[in-house]
Amino acid sequence: MTSLSVEILAADAAEPITSAGNAQLGIAVLAGIAVIVLLITKFKLHAFLALTIGSLALGAFAGAPLADTIKSFTAGLGSTVAGVGVLIALGAILGKLLADSGGADQIVDTILARAGGRAMPWAMVLIASVIGLPLFFEVGIVLLIPVVLLVAKRGNYSLMRIGIPALAGLSVMHGLIPPHPGPLVAIDAVGANLGVTLALGLVVAIPTVIIAGPVFSRYAARWVDIPAPENMIPTRPSEDLEKRPGFGVTVATVLLPVVLMLVKALVDIVVDDPENGVQKVTDVIGSPLIALLAAVIVALFTLGRAAGFTKERLSSTVEKSLAPIAGVLLIVGAGGGFKQTLIDIGVGQMILDFSKSWAIPTLLLAWLIAVAIRLATGSATVATISAAGLVAALAEGMSTGETALLVLAIGAGSLFFSHVNDAGFWLVKEYFGMNVGQTIKTWSVMETIISVVGIVFVLLLSLVL
Repeated sequence: MTSLSVEILAADAAEPITSAGNAQLGIAVLAGIAVIVLLITKFKLHAFLALTIGSLALGAFAGAPLADTIKSFTAGLGSTVAGVGVLIALGAILGKLLADSGGADQIVDTILARAGGRAMPWAMVLIASVIGLPLFFEVGIVLLIPVVLLVAKRGNYSLMRIGIPALAGLSVMHGLIPPHPGPLVAIDAVGANLGVTLALGLVVAIPTVIIAGPVFSRYAARWVDIPAPENMIPTRPSEDLEKRPGFGVTVATVLLPVVLMLVKALVDIVVDDPENGVQKVTDVIGSPLIALLAAVIVALFTLGRAAGFTKERLSSTVEKSLAPIAGVLLIVGAGGGFKQTLIDIGVGQMILDFSKSWAIPTLLLAWLIAVAIRLATGSATVATISAAGLVAALAEGMSTGETALLVLAIGAGSLFFSHVNDAGFWLVKEYFGMNVGQTIKTWSVMETIISVVGIVFVLLLSLVL
C-alpha cells in the first residue's frame, strides 16, 4: 500500500455488505451515479451533498442495510481525508505563499524577459507547468490570466496562441501530477506508489502538454482569432510589494517536494532494501507529508520573508490559504465515502467477474469509466474518485508500475471534453471573453486532446513496463 493509505476495518472488509447479484449491483451503480449526476446538473446541488446522497442511494439500490451503508461511507470519508486532507492543505499554503509573495510573478517575468516571438507559447507552457505544480487549477487560472492577457496585448499575439499553452500546462498538472487532489485520491484508492506515479506522470505529461499546448494553439488561434479583452486585465498580486523573492530560489522552493518524492522513488527502485540506512532516510523525507511540509517551512523564509512579510502577514497568508479549500476537502472526502461504499457492496468483485470476459485492457477500461463520469458530472475530481473506486479491485496483483499507470489512465480520462457542466469551462469563457461556441472549439478540444494523448502515452508505457 502507498504511504497515503490509512488502514481501517471497513476498507479491509472481507465480505460485501450485501449479497446482491451482479445484475442488481450493476443497476445499483448506474442508479447511484445517475443520482449524483442529476443532483449536480439538474438541481445544481453542491458536489459534497450530491456524493453523500448518491452513496446512500447506491447502498439502498444494492439492498444493503442503511446502517452498513452509513458505516462504509463515513469510514471512506474519514480515511480519504486522513490520507490526503493534510496534503491538500499544505499544497494550498505553498500555492498562496507563491502567489502573495510575488514569487509566481518573478517566475513569469524572468521567463518572459528571455522569450519572444515563436518561443512565447513555449514560455507560457513552461510557466504554467511550474506554477501549476503546487496550485489548484482555479487558483492557477486566476494567477496566470493577467499575464496571458498582458503578453497577448503587448506582444500583439493571438490570445489563443498564448492562452492555450498556459491552460494546457495547468490542466495537465491538475489531472496527472500529485499532489493535486484527484491524483492523490486515485493513488490512495488503488494502492499505487506516489513517487513512481509522479515520475511516470511527468513522462506522460511532457509530450502531452507539448501537443495540447504550443502545437494545438496554432490551430486554435486560426479557429478563434480574438484580441485580449481590455476589461479583464486585473492587477497582479505583487504590484503592491516593495520586493519579491528571486527567480532561482522560487523555482527551487516550488520543485523541492517534487525532487524529494522523486529521490525516494529512485532510491526505492535502486536500493530496494527496507533495512538500508539511506532508504530509511529517503522514505521519511520523500513521504508526501514530510516533502510538502518541508517545502512550506522553506517557503515561509524563501518566499514570505524574502518579500518582506512580517510574522503577522505570514500568519494571515497561511490562514487565508486554508479557507478556500474547505469545499475541496469535503468533495474529496465524500468522494472517498462513495468509493468505499462501491467497494463494500461488492462492485470490485463484480467488475473483476465481468472483466474476465472482456477483451479490453484494464487501463483503457479505467480511462473510459473516468471519461463517462467526467462527461456526466463535469468534475474532474468526482470522475477521478468514482472511477478509482470502481476499478480499485483490478489493481490487485498489479506491479508498482502498472498501478501507477492505472492512476494516470484515470487522471487522463477525468479531463476529457470539458463542457457546459464544468465550472472551469465558464471560468475560461469569461476570462477570455469568448462565446460558448468559441470556448468549445478551443478549451473543450484542448481538454480532449490532453485526455486522448495522455491515455495513448499511458498505453505505450504499459508495453514497456
